[in-house]
Amino acid sequence: MSTTPVMENKVLLLVLTLIPGIGPARIKAITAHLDNLSDVLYLDVDELMKVPGIGKPLALDIYNFLHNSSTRHAAEQSAGKQIALLQRYKASIVTILDTDYPPLLKEIYDPPPCLFVRGTLPLADTPTLAVVGTRQASQYGKQCVAKLCRDLVRSGVVIFSGLAYGIDSAAHSATLENGGRTVAVLASGVETIYTDPKGKLWPKIIEEGALVSEEWIGSELSPGKFPKRNRIISGFSSGTLVVESDLKGGSLITAATALEQNREVFAVPGSIFSPASRGTNKLIQQGVAKPVMSAEDILTELGPQFRKACSTKAEIAYSAPPANRFSPEEEHILRCMSSEPVHIDVLAIASGFDLSSLLVHLFELELKAAVLQQPGQFFLNNIKR
Repeated sequence: MSTTPVMENKVLLLVLTLIPGIGPARIKAITAHLDNLSDVLYLDVDELMKVPGIGKPLALDIYNFLHNSSTRHAAEQSAGKQIALLQRYKASIVTILDTDYPPLLKEIYDPPPCLFVRGTLPLADTPTLAVVGTRQASQYGKQCVAKLCRDLVRSGVVIFSGLAYGIDSAAHSATLENGGRTVAVLASGVETIYTDPKGKLWPKIIEEGALVSEEWIGSELSPGKFPKRNRIISGFSSGTLVVESDLKGGSLITAATALEQNREVFAVPGSIFSPASRGTNKLIQQGVAKPVMSAEDILTELGPQFRKACSTKAEIAYSAPPANRFSPEEEHILRCMSSEPVHIDVLAIASGFDLSSLLVHLFELELKAAVLQQPGQFFLNNIKR
């Protein structure tokens, strides 16, 4: 192909991902084994077998794929179309060969050869933490996320999560509402944000961070892609915080992956009567997760080097939330609330809004982490806490 050397590497890495059976770990091994990636096009089977993890069957598959003009041309065409599609969505490719590839992610056993990015990834020395949890988040879980993310953001930490319903979305929302930076790692292509179809969150995430995926644009979402996504969330981060989880769930898979990657795992303890806390309490009970009651617990556990990075990045990673982030109607509702829970009927009388309108405004305030809903249709002003 007639391309620049940088584009040639990107195309070649995309082509390698299309070879059946090769996978991210073996592509990492190939890039580490060769001084110039393009040399892979000229290796014979015996030379390919010198790459760690590549036996004769796979070496034959790689050789035949790259030396069959039909398959190789089709793969190059697919790679070219993918690059064109990324341009349509104002996305970019960051490859494992690029200097701006996230260093923590590069350390894991099977880093994605290519990351598709909409937005801007944090700089290499930026302190990062993953925050994950159940899709069926309780009010307690959301309240914990709001407090912990607020304090972590003010310390300069960039928050990574998966933009799933529940705890993930609450983590992104709380980070943005407190002027922080956040990155959402998707199991779909970066053009498909199925958990936020109305765009309440993802445009702001792109503006203040990034949407990231290893999946090609146009690829179909499948259950097997979620565990793959989870290894990237933990791989990006110095530690993973699980806020709420039952005994089974994607957040526990993320925690297990973080442990395999030799990263710290944290968990928020919860009620022994709550199914949403059975998984987190079990992690603590087994001694694989450190119990967390404040952001300080995390900063202390991750050590002086992480804390130093936080102090140097705090001014860059955190900017005070805008003063006009609430509409006049929302400001009025907040003024009618105190730091004590108030029932929705009482709030309707105090604010002068009918119940249907009030519920709409309260929903928007919840998304902005300004209001917390409690059982029995009680609401709490989270700004005055």
